[in-house]
Amino acid sequence: MGHSAGLRKGTRYAFSRDFKRKGFIPLSTYLKEYRVGDIVDIKCNGAVQKGLPYKLYHGKTGVVYNVTKSSVGVIIYKRVGNRYMEKRINVRVEHISHSRSRDEFINRVKENAIKKRQAKEQGTHLHLKRQAVQPRDSHVVDSQNNFPETITPIPYDTHI
Repeated sequence: MGHSAGLRKGTRYAFSRDFKRKGFIPLSTYLKEYRVGDIVDIKCNGAVQKGLPYKLYHGKTGVVYNVTKSSVGVIIYKRVGNRYMEKRINVRVEHISHSRSRDEFINRVKENAIKKRQAKEQGTHLHLKRQAVQPRDSHVVDSQNNFPETITPIPYDTHI
């Protein structure tokens, strides 16, 4: 028996391409623009072995700190024992994508700016804090003309 303890052990499914996503890598992957400070997700592409990050970083989110011709440097916080260490890894652009984690926050900031502007024009007071989901309003269930239903299983029938 061989000793399967190589660098890419345990990545049979993690690095495999999705159904109908095998083969040619779209040009949009290479034409995306990355800037220092962008938040990116690391998702390893098994078709490209160059610049492939170690399997531990697959699925992690980090911040771009360096941009070169065909790769970017990403800062990631890795848990080591009881602390988080800053790791700087260099990854080719095939293995990263822009993170959507801040989209909701950025959209909310823009909407709040519009609401503030409108409230200032109207001279009204505005609360922009998000509210937790409140309990439902109370209501009375009327039993008149609202008979309870009993649910019983249908007996098994062997006739065809």
